[in-house]
Amino acid sequence: MTHSHSTGLPFLKMHGLGNDFVVLDLRGGLARPDAGLVARIADRHRGVGFDQLAGVEDCGDADARLVFWNADGSLSSACGNATRCIARWLMDQTGAASLRLRTDHGMLLAEDAGGGLTRVNMGPPVLDWRAIPLARDVDIDHLPIAGDPVATGMGNPHVTFFVEDADAVDLDRFGPDHEHHPLYPERTNVEVVQVLSRDAIRLRIWERGTGPTLASGSCSCAAVVAAARRGLTERRVRVHVPGGQLLIDWREDGVWMEGPTAIVFEGRLTPAWLA
Repeated sequence: MTHSHSTGLPFLKMHGLGNDFVVLDLRGGLARPDAGLVARIADRHRGVGFDQLAGVEDCGDADARLVFWNADGSLSSACGNATRCIARWLMDQTGAASLRLRTDHGMLLAEDAGGGLTRVNMGPPVLDWRAIPLARDVDIDHLPIAGDPVATGMGNPHVTFFVEDADAVDLDRFGPDHEHHPLYPERTNVEVVQVLSRDAIRLRIWERGTGPTLASGSCSCAAVVAAARRGLTERRVRVHVPGGQLLIDWREDGVWMEGPTAIVFEGRLTPAWLA
């Protein structure tokens, strides 16, 4: 990313339930950051720190195009909480009550849910093994992995485990072991789910390329899709993540996610740091 002007690089810091993002406004044709710069910004000691970085770009057939990166600099095609946060920011800018946002996963509809909450349709779940993607044709509802997990795609790959006690899982070991499972050629997000009732679950998250996070929209969606497919819950479920609560509603037109957003601060990366 070359910024000839001497003012540095402006950014926004946002979070959805503690799942935090750096957002770059790239509208007007600014270049995308390279993987090295993304990873530098992600450093919580020497940079800004984030779970995901998002770029907002101009788009001919939507209100904006969103592109996402993980903390290690790799691209991600979906990031639900960032989508909600950016949607709220754009709706506040324009006064619109709904938006169409283009992502690598497809066109996402966002709307004001009232009471300060923002709702986004994350699209239908991906239930074809090739598209998730998995390494070979297996029963996605009962993967040949210890713990009998479920595979789901939400524009990114997921593996969901159902356990009696989510707190009993050593996520720092369990997460990386399964993120890199050979059944997932592009690695995977890992969810540990404790079913509380027909309409509530507890969720702990290990995000691909990032690690443990306080919340994740795509992981919450995948967990509810997996629980509903297993018959453990209904399709409208309150998801308790470490950072708070999301309402997930798997409807005919896609998986809707509703929850709060926060814009924490606006900042500017200095020219000296960028250099």
